[in-house]
Amino acid sequence: MTEVTKILCPYCGVGCGLEVSPPAQPGKATHRDGQGNPIWRVRGDKAHPSSQGMVCVKGATIAESLDKNRLHYPMVRDSLDQKFRRVSWDEAFDLITKRIQTVRFTQGPEAICMYGSGQFQTEDYYIAQKLLKGCLGSNNFDANSRLCMSSAVAGYIQSFGADGPPCCYEDLELTDCAFLIGTNTAECHPIVFNRLEKYHKRNRKVKMIVVDPRRTPTAEAADLHLAIRPGTDIDLLNGIAHLLMRWNYIDVGFIDDCTSNFPAYAEVIRHYSPQIVADRCGIDIKDLETAARYWGESQRVLSLWSMGVNQSSEGTAKVRTIINLHLMTGQIGKPGAGPFSLTGQPNAMGGREAGGLAHLLPGYRLVKNPQHRAEVEEIWGLKRGQISPNPGLTAWDMITGLEDGTVGLLWIAATNPAVSMPDLERTKAALMRSPFTIYQDAYYPTETATYAHVLLPAAQWSEKTGVMTNSERTVTLCPAFRRPPGEAKADWEIFAEVGRRLGFVGEFAFANSAEVYAEFVKLTRDRPCDMTGLSHEQLRSQGPTQWPHPAEEMGRTGDGEKTSPHHKSPSTPSSKRLYTNLRFHTPDGRARFGAYHSRGLAEPPDPDYPFVLTTGRLYGHWHTLTRTGRIEKTRQMHPEPFIEIHPRDAARLEITDNQLVEVRSRRSKTFFPAKITKAIAPGTVFVPMHWGALWADNAEANALTHPESCPDSLQPELKACAVQLIPVTAELTVNTKVSIAAKI
Repeated sequence: MTEVTKILCPYCGVGCGLEVSPPAQPGKATHRDGQGNPIWRVRGDKAHPSSQGMVCVKGATIAESLDKNRLHYPMVRDSLDQKFRRVSWDEAFDLITKRIQTVRFTQGPEAICMYGSGQFQTEDYYIAQKLLKGCLGSNNFDANSRLCMSSAVAGYIQSFGADGPPCCYEDLELTDCAFLIGTNTAECHPIVFNRLEKYHKRNRKVKMIVVDPRRTPTAEAADLHLAIRPGTDIDLLNGIAHLLMRWNYIDVGFIDDCTSNFPAYAEVIRHYSPQIVADRCGIDIKDLETAARYWGESQRVLSLWSMGVNQSSEGTAKVRTIINLHLMTGQIGKPGAGPFSLTGQPNAMGGREAGGLAHLLPGYRLVKNPQHRAEVEEIWGLKRGQISPNPGLTAWDMITGLEDGTVGLLWIAATNPAVSMPDLERTKAALMRSPFTIYQDAYYPTETATYAHVLLPAAQWSEKTGVMTNSERTVTLCPAFRRPPGEAKADWEIFAEVGRRLGFVGEFAFANSAEVYAEFVKLTRDRPCDMTGLSHEQLRSQGPTQWPHPAEEMGRTGDGEKTSPHHKSPSTPSSKRLYTNLRFHTPDGRARFGAYHSRGLAEPPDPDYPFVLTTGRLYGHWHTLTRTGRIEKTRQMHPEPFIEIHPRDAARLEITDNQLVEVRSRRSKTFFPAKITKAIAPGTVFVPMHWGALWADNAEANALTHPESCPDSLQPELKACAVQLIPVTAELTVNTKVSIAAKI
């Protein structure tokens, strides 16, 4: 094989297009890694609309991970203190199906749980929903999107009546003012930031505001950096709104014609005067006024946010308060403007479309809605009432369900909760109590494999064909370009085979992933995410395509855009943006203001735990090192974890640069080398969240975090907890570095 394969990068939600070619090319030296192993060549796809040929270091080195420490065949053990033994797929499937039936008929379907991943392709997500929510009658499917994007989902639904980011990447190069809050875009979504930064540098009248307690590479590029205290986002946003109202920078016509609940919001923001907000946030009044003036004087304001907003006990309220600013100034539904969440994982958007959270059903439907359940039951050929009306267990509910014995079977796929979940020691203890855990992944070992009774080898990116949707709703077909190693199978194939062996033969009679996708898109008909005009064949021939993309008989409007007389979306089909006609998915067609006072952190600092710990990602790593920890270049970029401490705090505690620091929360303690820097605000400390027990000793960020969550999105507050710092003396120095070769 010598031809180039066009595919999508499997890391963050930017969705960069890649071109991959074999290691050996005619007339060229074989492409090899630092150890001499042949690796596939990777470069950016200039034709992909989202990334335009750009690629970050993670995407450029992705092929180096393909054959590192792969899980090649199924393995089982009877108890966690035993070693795994290799078995055939038949034996593994037989064990799994018998266990599912036992739990189903003794404890009920509500005792069966699956925890999935934004690493899934849409076909994987969809078959998992059909198996659990349809055939087994258990809504207990949740994904690591619960830890990532569920506050954005809830915010969009409550404000607009439906999920779905309304903007597109073209808006990065059309805006007058970019407002970035709770996102270190330069490191976490680098290609999005590259597009914005280039545009910003070319157009000096364009303003960039960055809200972050850290002076990140993103903040370095800003015209205005607001280093607010953690937990004061809503204070800041309401304070900006207060000034916009005072200075009459509001769109009265839009508010009157297109929104509801503005009086309640106006009453709330009345209480957020500049002095009060500046004091609470720890910023200057002048900077607050500058931010409000930048927003108010701009014709096109684009807001961008990510985990710093979503991972909060008031995450949904924060998202809605961002959206409020757009609604009060009419900054939505037009080029260069609107609220734009940056998705954390490559197909978290596709998971939302396929119903991949415990309260969702395919096609942006809700479990609680009887009409939605009936529509899905009809297409799946199920009897009425087969789908439970009760939302399933969230990821954290599954942990507590293991604690109290209500969860009888836990199936984890393509994610690593033994590093990524909050309150990690409690999480690990619960996983130890699991009666039966199936763990399905491409790599071995991982931290979560320690807690598994069954290991299933999964085909990953490059080895299975399927679809992914990125942050701007662009759907890309990702074809397989190599065979899975050993006996690995695609996730959807594993789920489907279990379904057939449970007796649902007709429900899972799919010959390939194209047939799976064809059934899935039927469930999007006349839904906000209508993709009935898409198929593997269409995506292969026409390339990446943005939704909505309905298949109804299309007419043409006077401006040349496609329309459908049957399409129910408030946006014109095939438009780049949602809500261009300023009608929303609510019953009255109006967007809703959300009126929220700031509640602050779920665990604020106090005299015993005087610092706020915040966590985040680094440019060269991604999530829990399952891939990037095995790639030489990215591992060398960030060889070990650390803790950022402001010089003032370090001096008071007599902590020096690179000195080991013990970090304690109410739940656990960890150890990190100190990085003394003015880039972090006084009173706040930062640690990266990537390192689990396989990669460093006692350096797990989430050992410190708590599980308190947003009441609407049920997303944990992973971004902030109270800690104390204790410098470790030379006599007590603990080595946090671990020889990877010894563990991996």
